[in-house]
Amino acid sequence: MYDVTKLSDTTSGGIRSTSFATCGLTCSVNINLETEGDTIRKVEIVKGCDGNTKGLARLCEGRKVGDVIALLEGIDCKGRGTSCPDQLARALKTL
Repeated sequence: MYDVTKLSDTTSGGIRSTSFATCGLTCSVNINLETEGDTIRKVEIVKGCDGNTKGLARLCEGRKVGDVIALLEGIDCKGRGTSCPDQLARALKTL
């Protein structure tokens, strides 16, 4: 019910680019990631609360995937059972 859907997944020059659709219960609609090994290089959250999603993305860049999952997994927004940060954690768990 709260899972993200992988839309694309490509690798070029050691950089993995993956795009996800969120579950539909959050303000964000897509999450685009770039990873190199187990390090997050870039996060783009489409729609959502602009300043918050940009801040969230910037805080994640340069961190290890597992560390970000541990920080964000299970965060709830307004009793929805998920949130933009939780959706990002769910996306990272599929990598």
